[in-house]
Amino acid sequence: MTDTPVIGVLALQGDVREHLIALATADAVARPVRRPEELAEVDGLVIPGGESTTMSKLAVLFGMLDPLRERVAAGMPVYGTCAGMILLADKILDPRSGQETVGGIDMIVRRNAFGRQNESFEASVEVEGVPGGPVEGVFIRAPWVESVGASAEVIAVHGGHIVAVRQGNALATSFHPELTGDHRVHALFTDMVRAVG
Repeated sequence: MTDTPVIGVLALQGDVREHLIALATADAVARPVRRPEELAEVDGLVIPGGESTTMSKLAVLFGMLDPLRERVAAGMPVYGTCAGMILLADKILDPRSGQETVGGIDMIVRRNAFGRQNESFEASVEVEGVPGGPVEGVFIRAPWVESVGASAEVIAVHGGHIVAVRQGNALATSFHPELTGDHRVHALFTDMVRAVG
């Protein structure tokens, strides 16, 4: 792989455009991914926010769930924000009927833990591995992590709750850094993808 990895953004739902911009700013070639053949062409993948139940159903509909699970299990770098964090969890507390996850991070996630849409907020979050001070995170119906297993590393906490986790090549944040213009988390993820190359 060159220094310019190809990173996909799962384009089934959510703020795809903002992630594409953030990745391009971090010197990646960014492209939307909707089909298994597009997934096969990327070095890493961002799973954006959206509605996690809808996203899991769309992933099944588009034939993406099993290929996603296989690539993540095989070590493809993956970064999930908000609903993407939920999809990367090995377990969800109180999942909606029919809700499935991709898995990949040994954590238990609580959906909508920070409240409903009208309780959305922005906060400064210190993220381990991201230099230059706190990251501005936007929390929109955000999950939090109830607990992590031995192989998962907590890299950020807000208000006493786990809001960012890393396990091997998988990264997850309960907030949206792509909505703030601060692209340092995307730069961290791009570096993770380069390291695998």
